Amino acid sequence: MFLSKDHTAPPGALPSEPPVHRRTLPLAALLSLAISPAFAHFQEILPSADVLPDGGKVLLDLVFTHPMERGPTMEMAKPKKVGVVVGGKTEDLSGALEKKPVDGKTAWTLSKTLTEPGAAVFFVEPAPYWEPAEKKWITHYSKVVVDGFASGEGWTELVGLPVEIEYLSRPTGLWTGNVFTGLVRADGKPVPFAEIEVEWVNDGSVEAPNDAFVTQVIRADQNGVFSYAMPRAGWWGFAALVDGPDAKSPEGKPAKTELGGLVWVKATDMPAAPAKK
Repeated sequence: MFLSKDHTAPPGALPSEPPVHRRTLPLAALLSLAISPAFAHFQEILPSADVLPDGGKVLLDLVFTHPMERGPTMEMAKPKKVGVVVGGKTEDLSGALEKKPVDGKTAWTLSKTLTEPGAAVFFVEPAPYWEPAEKKWITHYSKVVVDGFASGEGWTELVGLPVEIEYLSRPTGLWTGNVFTGLVRADGKPVPFAEIEVEWVNDGSVEAPNDAFVTQVIRADQNGVFSYAMPRAGWWGFAALVDGPDAKSPEGKPAKTELGGLVWVKATDMPAAPAKK
């Protein structure tokens, strides 16, 4: 599942479908990207809900983007594999993928109906993405848990990805301010002092004071364990990054690879209790 040395760049945009505009940046922001350090890339796999109290259909959107900055969105080739793990069994969902352009770039969506209680661990293995600004290939293995019938069970299931964050906190039913804890694994083994990038999926209500606030960066401890308190409601992405094997650029020159293990976790504000009569 690691990169070989004959990868070519992903195919170009496919403009046959109308784009969904949700991450358009003003010109000033786009110009600042050209002169400032590259922001973190995050492979989103975001469901319509993290908990389905009555089961039913869940929709998942797959976008390769910069969540906190609301873009720019990158072209996403068709994933190598998309699937779900339920009760220890893996189901390939690649055939359910449909294109859903975002800001004129190719993105993807799929749906799945949950009929049984328990955690459904959705995951994606994207095609490697060539980042010319950093001169490296990026492959982010991403996953998210949807809890069918609010069971609270099955969330410890591992997918078996080359780089994967193991949940040490239940990733569903989390309040804003809760501390999320995970364990970074590569080839199944803990990664001491792994670097984890953290971003919030900005809904447009927050503007970072400066670039230092865009991507939070934390390190795991000597056992590969990290923790982070989520200060705001919404989806949070945790990206554990490790170096992959040497590869070649689309021009055949030596290039590096970045392998990421990502998880997505939703924080929810505590609702006010109804006033007593």
